Amino acid sequence: MSASLKPLTLEEFLAWEARQEERYEFDGTQPVAMTGASFRHALLVTRIITVLAPRLRPGCAAVANDVKVVSDRGVRYPDVLVVRGPVSPTTDRVQPTVVIEVLSPSTWLTDRRVKPADYAAVPSVQLYAMFEQEKPWTAALRRAEGWREEVVEGMGATLAMPEIGVELPLAEICRE
Repeated sequence: MSASLKPLTLEEFLAWEARQEERYEFDGTQPVAMTGASFRHALLVTRIITVLAPRLRPGCAAVANDVKVVSDRGVRYPDVLVVRGPVSPTTDRVQPTVVIEVLSPSTWLTDRRVKPADYAAVPSVQLYAMFEQEKPWTAALRRAEGWREEVVEGMGATLAMPEIGVELPLAEICRE
């Protein structure tokens, strides 16, 4: 006799996750354990925040890794997100304007194929950008452009983020 597991609802996942010591994403049916990142991944996340934060307008904030984004498709913890407007300092979830992921070999397929639909399901998300670890390359998906991918690459390139009035020079993020 085989046992079948009933998929969790979003509410069941959120209640379960609140009792866990580790962090999990939710893919719409089951928890997905969040694993540690490589030094290179962590360094790029730090550089993105360092370059992005001082360029933001008042009322915007950039944070990394530990705040969840909830949609009807699931729960994600983006590497970097930007929110506009006031946010309760005690909340563990936000409605971001910009979501950024640093691509890793273990998450590449999910980041490139699954998460775009997840983030598109969050009405506040206007831009989803993915940064490559090994070279100065990013792909940006914008709500205003029907989620069509725009690739920006090379050390002289800049990722324009008109959604928040910022430009990110790849040379400042991808330097050795």
